[in-house]
Amino acid sequence: MGLSWAELRDTRVEARRRKKGTTVVQPDGSRIVPHTSRIGSTDRSIEAFIAGMPKAELHVHHVGSASPRVVAELAARYAGNSKVPTDPAALAEYFTFTDFAHFIEVYLSVVDLVRDAEDVRALTYGVAEDMARQNIRYAELTITPYSSVRRGIPEVAFMEAIEDARLRAEKELGVVLRWCFDIPGEAGLRSAEETARLATELGPEGLVSFGLGGPEIGVPRPQFKPYFDRARAAGLHSVPHAGETTGPETVWDAIRMLGAERIGHGTQAVKDPALLDHLGEHRIPLEVCPTSNIATRAVERIEDHPIKRMVDAGLLVTVNSDDPPMFGTDLNTEYAVAARLLGLDEAGVAGLARNAVEASFLDGAGKTRLTGEIDAYLAGWQQA
Repeated sequence: MGLSWAELRDTRVEARRRKKGTTVVQPDGSRIVPHTSRIGSTDRSIEAFIAGMPKAELHVHHVGSASPRVVAELAARYAGNSKVPTDPAALAEYFTFTDFAHFIEVYLSVVDLVRDAEDVRALTYGVAEDMARQNIRYAELTITPYSSVRRGIPEVAFMEAIEDARLRAEKELGVVLRWCFDIPGEAGLRSAEETARLATELGPEGLVSFGLGGPEIGVPRPQFKPYFDRARAAGLHSVPHAGETTGPETVWDAIRMLGAERIGHGTQAVKDPALLDHLGEHRIPLEVCPTSNIATRAVERIEDHPIKRMVDAGLLVTVNSDDPPMFGTDLNTEYAVAARLLGLDEAGVAGLARNAVEASFLDGAGKTRLTGEIDAYLAGWQQA
């Protein structure tokens, strides 16, 4: 089943940046009220089912999740030394990427706008608010502390800011946040050393994992092994990006050298049957981000996205939004895209949601609770 780029963009329309309680018109004309149960609703579309379904998200970046409103406000606050537009409407064009390198350039220009602990605190809580509107109950948010600290935010103040937002989000929004501290690969081994130090010496209570992001080309994974070893010794899980823009060998390196317990993207894994067998046999999850892969040109056409081959190979596939506002998407939209690519009904979509819970670093009780919420939601929908 093919899905054109135009259809993908239609699927994404207005499925993001919602205000709580605001009715959103979907591409098919149906209306969704975010953050409310869809059971008993007259709207029986797959999009309506997804909107109400409890979800977990495992691959979503901190600064990359800042809403257009927040980005525009920060750009206006620091006007004069930033090229980021101050008009939220202009950000759609600014967030149109020619390739992965261009995406990194734009991403870092937004990172430059986060200049003090209050910026961090407000941005983080705003991300949680957006997640609550999508019925995301649990998220592991990828944070790059090195990028913020080197821009002058004091280390302790940074940690306090994200923790303040985390605790407030859980109390006020019912959104449980956990952190993955990742190395910005483009910044080299100095950034790896600093990220490992921040994670192992100053890591906050919500920290559960250690990652590696940024470009893959020219940034070989094996050089980061000592830093992942240190993080593992401190009790952190390993979740590097791999196989997004380079071949299967990068995924092998992430597994063999970095001890990867999940793979960020893993798009190119389908090119190596032995790798697919290994991922399936060892139940190593993939954090798949369809719209992101198209936006950064990691995959040329949505109909060529390998998610179906991953699922058909029996892999543990999770669906994620990566940097949602930058890619004009959100997690609900990514589930809708995946449902169309995979030909899934409501039960199949709920299966993807269970995958995310299984692949998460929630404790056993947390996994049981969230899986139970998903199962109860599906049963209620089917009986309505």
